[in-house]
Amino acid sequence: MPVPDSKSSDEQKEAWRRARLLVGAAVRNERLRAGLTQEALALESGVTRNMLIHVEHGNRGVSFERIYDLAEALGIDAAALMPPSDPASGEGR
Repeated sequence: MPVPDSKSSDEQKEAWRRARLLVGAAVRNERLRAGLTQEALALESGVTRNMLIHVEHGNRGVSFERIYDLAEALGIDAAALMPPSDPASGEGR
């Protein structure tokens, strides 16, 4: 069972924030590389444009399933959107 956010340590919350930023940057970079607008990627992947905006800015996490939907729409492997095992490193794949 997931731990409620209020029960998470400050270190864990910071690690999640860094991971969201890394995933969002990867989505944006791959979207631009593919020459897609946010609207086009949203339509292709099945996410809303508003959600995509929040994901790209690192303000919102994205579900495991949506990572695959975004990767498929971008024509890449889902692993390309995932941060390293230790988001504290601040480096993407």
